[in-house]
Amino acid sequence: MAKTFSSIKENPKILESTPKNGLIHLYLEYYLGREQTPILDENGKQRLYIGGKMAGKPMFAIKHQRKKESLHLYLIAKPKTFEERQRNTEIRQKATCIRFEREQAMLQESRGYRLKFNKQSNFIEFYQHYIKTYKKKDLRNIELSFRRFTDFLHEQYPVLEKKLRPELISPTMVQQFVEYLQGRSTGTGANSIYGRFKKVVFAAMKEGIIIGNPCFKISCTTDEETLKKDILSTDEIQQLLSCHYINENPEIQRAFTFCLYTGIRFCDVKELQYKNVDYSNHLLQFKQGKTGKAVAIPLNNWLLSLIGPPPADRNGNNLIFHLPSHTMCLKALRHWTKKAGIEKHITWHCGRHSFAVNILNNGANIKTVASLLGHSGLKHTEKYTRAVDGLKEAAINSLPTPTEATI
Repeated sequence: MAKTFSSIKENPKILESTPKNGLIHLYLEYYLGREQTPILDENGKQRLYIGGKMAGKPMFAIKHQRKKESLHLYLIAKPKTFEERQRNTEIRQKATCIRFEREQAMLQESRGYRLKFNKQSNFIEFYQHYIKTYKKKDLRNIELSFRRFTDFLHEQYPVLEKKLRPELISPTMVQQFVEYLQGRSTGTGANSIYGRFKKVVFAAMKEGIIIGNPCFKISCTTDEETLKKDILSTDEIQQLLSCHYINENPEIQRAFTFCLYTGIRFCDVKELQYKNVDYSNHLLQFKQGKTGKAVAIPLNNWLLSLIGPPPADRNGNNLIFHLPSHTMCLKALRHWTKKAGIEKHITWHCGRHSFAVNILNNGANIKTVASLLGHSGLKHTEKYTRAVDGLKEAAINSLPTPTEATI
């Protein structure tokens, strides 16, 4: 029984034969239309439908016209090594290119034209255009997904890294990209990047640039139950805050300190305005840029002093923290932690993780922590409880083991 490895309605389409001797034969099947033949009765007259709305309508036998063309290309039915899987990928790509050329020839012969392609027929250029016109706050993540995808092409599809025709983005390629992300990124990073890649693919589908969904039923699974990033203990936070040096950036330090004690993300702290602060009720209220969910965080007197008083002109639209780009902020943060003698890979998001782990370690309820972080459920918060358990176990294991002489 022949089957197709493409979900796209194509003419011709690529079919696979039943495996034989460990190989799968690839061939093209052309649909040439249908042929109607009148159905005659025993008197040689054309039969008619009888009864109902079909009364008096001639009856025809319909025969669909198809033809096959061998591509003389063969896949390994059960590839076991990377080389065999890579060979299958290259064979599929070659078959896809041949199919496309045959389709172009059919259009030229039957309708007198070939499909017209503009610059958007190059998915790489479409990706770049999508980034240039993107207005949401996760732009950095979209840019990162582009870099990861082009790195993937450079490594596994070097001939396509400059120009990738949309019809060549197959489910096989997408699955390989997911595996590449899982091998390169840690934690939820691979899932986040793949999610942004799918956004671009769906945008291309909406524009009619990609026909069919090459990401269909392909997911990127990551271990979301384990906290991968480094965190700062309360002692390390005090060590960091007491560290000062020449040419330090007090505004960046103030903003990161605020993240350590409130758990908010960099994209949110950068956009905070004085109108988000309810001074009388000691409350910070804002909508998270990533999820759009409203969050309310209680502020003690020390956090209010970190924010500072309202601006003299009473303009609530003024920013609380005036920060440069994320790259500059990250460089300044790493320089600060290095000066403080902290041998950890600390990023801005580590401030959010540190906040969650430290307040849980001090006895906070997991539901309270989820609410402060703006999580819609406890699933994403539970990884912090496991981190706390790990810290407790490490503390026990850090005690010196007594020798037999001391027992």
